[in-house]
Amino acid sequence: MKKMKRGLYLPADLKNTIRLQAFLAHCGVASRRACEKIIIDGRVSVNGNVVTELGLKVSDSDVVAVDGKEVLPEKEKRYVLLNKPAGYVCSQSDEQGRPVAVDLLKDSFSERLYNVGRLDMFSTGAIIFTNDGDFAAKLSHPSAEVEKEYIVESSLPLPRNLAENFKKGIRVDDVFYKAKDAS
Repeated sequence: MKKMKRGLYLPADLKNTIRLQAFLAHCGVASRRACEKIIIDGRVSVNGNVVTELGLKVSDSDVVAVDGKEVLPEKEKRYVLLNKPAGYVCSQSDEQGRPVAVDLLKDSFSERLYNVGRLDMFSTGAIIFTNDGDFAAKLSHPSAEVEKEYIVESSLPLPRNLAENFKKGIRVDDVFYKAKDAS
């Protein structure tokens, strides 16, 4: 481990230089792939200069900020399973001012946590929050083939052939959904 000027310890692979998106993932910002989009969107600065292109390498002496807030490598990885109540959005913030699920964790955890996957605002159930970008990517990327099980309750009658259609695959708002099994 190498000591940073701020008193934090970096993993051995951060001793020299590292790609900016990997550094951001070590800081718990998001997965490396998601960090690439954050960089391209112009939300990241290094030593006060906004970065919008991939390929930049940073060292432990650089000051890296996302949305104007300095980020540092997490000393400890955190994994939290939350039983999300209805009425909370799975997002870091909400432009409409609705409550966000991560706020339910702020009094208990000082790390910047973000949700792995999402449940819609009115859904309840288990959702994982973490500061480990690589873990989040492995868990949520389709190539990991992690099965997810959902129990759906509705106050409205469901179409008779809904389960069969889900097995074949359906498109909702330009997103294709296909169930391994439905009954």
